[in-house]
This record gives sequence, C-alpha cells and structure tokens, in this order.
Amino acid sequence: MTVTLAASETATERPLALTLGDPCGIGPEILARALVAGAIPGAFVVGDAAVMRRALACQGLEAPVVVVERPGEAASVPAGAVAVVEPPGLPAGLAALPWGRVDARAGAAAACCVRQAIVWARAGEIAGIVTAPLHKEALAAAGEPYPGHTELLAAEAAGPGATVPAVRMMLANEELRTVLVSIHLPLREAIEQVTCSSVLETIRIAHRSAALWGQPRPCIAVAGLNPHAGEGGLFGDEEIRHIAPAIEAARREGIDARGPYAPDTVFMRARHAPGHPGEFDLVVAMYHDQGLIPVKYLGVEQGVNVTLGLPFIRTSPDHGTAFDIAGTGRADPSSLIAAARMARRLSAGCSR
Repeated sequence: MTVTLAASETATERPLALTLGDPCGIGPEILARALVAGAIPGAFVVGDAAVMRRALACQGLEAPVVVVERPGEAASVPAGAVAVVEPPGLPAGLAALPWGRVDARAGAAAACCVRQAIVWARAGEIAGIVTAPLHKEALAAAGEPYPGHTELLAAEAAGPGATVPAVRMMLANEELRTVLVSIHLPLREAIEQVTCSSVLETIRIAHRSAALWGQPRPCIAVAGLNPHAGEGGLFGDEEIRHIAPAIEAARREGIDARGPYAPDTVFMRARHAPGHPGEFDLVVAMYHDQGLIPVKYLGVEQGVNVTLGLPFIRTSPDHGTAFDIAGTGRADPSSLIAAARMARRLSAGCSR
C-alpha cells in the first residue's frame, strides 16, 4: 500500500535521512524492519517506494509506505509506517531487479539517493544522513567515479566548485573507535599514503570530531605501519620518517597523541571492556583493514561507520550489501539502528 501526504503537512523537528543503498542488497530490508519496529524515530527513507514495499513483503511485514515530498513531512507519518521521499532522477523499475545481483541501475539509484540527501543536509533540512549499504561494483557499473560512500560524500559535500573537505572514516562501537589514514585503496597505494602530512591531518580530524561525542580532549593512540612499529627501523622506517614526526607535530598543537605503537597490540590496549578500561579513547590506523578488522571482530551488529570531517553528520552500518542473503528476510538491522543512534548523538553534539 502507498499513501501520499500533502506538501502542507510539515514538521518542526529535523529528521534523519536514511538512504536506500543498493536495492538488490539488504539495505531496503533492514530499513523496513527498523522503521516498522519504531527503532529509528523521526526518520524517512530516501529511495523508491516500490522497493520498500518489496522489502516489507519479503519479510512478511504489513505496513503502509507513505510517500512524502519533503523531509519535514516525515513526522506526519503514522507510527509503524515507512516514510519515503523519492528523489528526482531515480531509475525506473528498481523493484523488478533480481535480489543479489550487480546492476548498474541499482548503483545509479544508490548514488542518486545519497546526492539528494547531501542537498538536504547542506540546506539544514535534516539532522544527518544514515546510508544503507551500496555495492561498489554496481556503483562503478553506473559510471560513478567514486569507489564508495565516503569518497562520494566528500566530493559533493561542499557544493559545486568548492574545496573538497578532508574527511576520514571512523569505525566505532561501544568498546573501540578507529580512524583511518586511507580508505579504499590497494594496499600498495595505501602504504604510499602514509606520509607525515596525511597522518597529522588524520590526527587533527579525529581530535576535532571527538568533541561531538563528548570528548573535547581525547587521548589518541597512533598505530605503526610495520610489525612492532618498525622496531627502530629494522622492519621499515615509515614510523621514523613519517608517523613519529606527525605525532610530535600534533602534540605541539596541544593534541594528546601518542605512539607509534605496535599495531598488533594497540587495539587491545585501547579496547574498553567490563573490568578493562582502555588506555586510549581512539586509535588512528594506517590503512583500511588494519583499523577495521579489530572493530568488526568485536561484533558487526553494533559497529558504526562515521565519516569525520564533513560539514554534516553521516553514519552507516559497518556491513555490506550481503547479496547472499538479500531477499530472504534474514538481515539483521542492529548495525543500522546503532548507526542511527550515533547520528542522533553526533547531531546533538553539533547543536551544542
């Protein structure tokens, strides 16, 4: 069932925009489950109403899909319903695409939804963006020049002709936070990104952003790149030439940065667990897998991806499109719900 509200029905509180993600993956399913359960109040889907109806049906959920015209109208949608704003330019026929398949139309749809959410975020119409997973192959098949969400958001956050902001990816749960120097790069290229300037910029972004979650002066551990953090140059000299100078420069700026520490133990030292208070508030990691494996090992269901450095709030679940279970109704919305809660928390920090 689809219900349409009139444009005059508006709300005063800014909602969260939940982008559709890849319509062939589990994004629509976890969005539907979370919204019908009332787990993400004050939110709407940027996406395709027919896709959301299909997601509800595959899980045996009965709930109305309410099409609204603007973000502010989402508050008028009844509890238990799914509010959807369909952005202009959305490809047709998305609900007919097969589950679990790479399709250029799906990649184009995911990018279209993110771009529209960015427009609303820049205009101050929404509290933040929570992105459901997209598929990088589908994004590339659609002709998008970006390898993932983070790069797309950074490129378009400031508007046409403006300087692209320096952003970093943080993966976080209640026990551990890691911020990455580089993101979606081949490992050889990621190692080349470990320079004094890039490490220092990562430390600065992490330091500034921590105030949003209540840590105006965080203790930041910086991981080394090489085994044993280079062992004094025996196993590589990036720590001596780049990482240690970046830490020293950050400390001169008043940032509590420490290290470089051996990457095989620093995450254990930073972990906050019952009976084990962590030594650090967050860890700066040198490349994608170095920082993400420790957080994901602690439980994908509570992990949240946060893009630091944007002029608005953006979070996402820490899992992908899960094509292998898409359409089965088995997808767990826990990480999406955690991402929405994080977005609200960070939005409150921005407004202080």
